[in-house]
Amino acid sequence: MQKRRRRREKREYFYDYTLLFVVLFLVFFGLIMLYSTSSYEATLDFGNGAYYLRKQAMATVLGLVMMLFISVVDYHVWRRFALPAYLVSLVLVVLVKTPLGYEANGARRWIKIAGISLQPAEVVKITLILLLASVICIMGKQVRTLKGIAIVMGAAMIPAAMILLITKNMSSAIIIAGIAAVMLFVADPHYKRYILIALAVVGVAALAVLVIVNAAKGGDTSTGGFRGTRILAWLNPEAYSDDKGFQTLQALYAIGSGGLWGKGLGQSMQKLGFLPEAQNDMVFSIICEELGLFGAFCVILLFVMLLWRMMVIANNAPDLFGALLVVGVMGHFAIQVVLNIAVVTNSIPNTGITLPFISYGGTSILFLMSEVGLVLNVSKSIRLRDVG
Repeated sequence: MQKRRRRREKREYFYDYTLLFVVLFLVFFGLIMLYSTSSYEATLDFGNGAYYLRKQAMATVLGLVMMLFISVVDYHVWRRFALPAYLVSLVLVVLVKTPLGYEANGARRWIKIAGISLQPAEVVKITLILLLASVICIMGKQVRTLKGIAIVMGAAMIPAAMILLITKNMSSAIIIAGIAAVMLFVADPHYKRYILIALAVVGVAALAVLVIVNAAKGGDTSTGGFRGTRILAWLNPEAYSDDKGFQTLQALYAIGSGGLWGKGLGQSMQKLGFLPEAQNDMVFSIICEELGLFGAFCVILLFVMLLWRMMVIANNAPDLFGALLVVGVMGHFAIQVVLNIAVVTNSIPNTGITLPFISYGGTSILFLMSEVGLVLNVSKSIRLRDVG
């Protein structure tokens, strides 16, 4: 009788197969689009059209292994390693400036250890989620105070500032700060203060844009440095078509030429040497060109489903730590998807940011899958009768 009861109790636990299916579909769709997008450039540069696909496939297999491993180890175990992992990730960021660091595509953001390439910014994101979930649980109601907010945001701003200053990677710095803001927003019921802070940030950004534009009208295009030039190119890409606006214009050409149904898989023209880094930041524009607005809408719908399933898991998590882990991952994915699509469609100034699961990047896919493993781990701790 006791064995039967134990079996029934085990069967009562929930596992989000919908989330797993969506992630696997995005991953394999990403591999198909990566090959379609990069085969021409890979053939020219390396004499092998599957060069990028092969490297991404290897990272994807390793990512799947990491996802499965993390999903079966009780997520409370990872709480013990939150602070050490966070500190190690900060050390990795510093190592970019040592002989272990190397430059690619004009940016020094990677390190190579034992022949393995690693982008520290991706490591910081998952370790920060673990740390903030632990800190918020420890602080309890104290997180709602100004001191609590300062501690949580301070823990995020340290790596964000390091990444911005050491690797010049503003997009990752924004995502890291955004993850902390989302987790705080969920943990603190006083929403008005965060709405006011968000409005203040938007106001400051608008003021900075206005200053740069006015300076440019007066003949000074150097205000704000190269980021100021990116803002001017965002507002008028045609005027910077030979420089900062070139990539944006080519992406818009790709989106426009795809129409409603697209040219067909593999039929993109912009990937044939016209659109720089098509397999990285601009892969969404190739999706629009080859699969049309319909295909782009389907991809966006998949990401919406992904975030919805995470929201369901967070709402039904058995404890606060689990809920915050899922919220952190959900915030990361949501911010990164929105920013990537906004950049590709020229809704915001161009900044290097990848589309999760689809853009080329070994470190990115490895740690994205690891984060999914955390979410699946929390999901299987939910009892079926508690799911609502």
